[in-house]
Amino acid sequence: MDPVLLNPLIALVAGILVLLMPRILNYVVAIYLIAIGIIGLANHL
Repeated sequence: MDPVLLNPLIALVAGILVLLMPRILNYVVAIYLIAIGIIGLANHL
């Protein structure tokens, strides 16, 4: 998967989840940051 395409898709899904269930905002943000970190590290390996 291309990170240029994956980042906006993750952000879109996270935004929809936050709109539907605002209580899970902390989890969505944490998962998003972890995913971006893993993608960024995978590109350097």
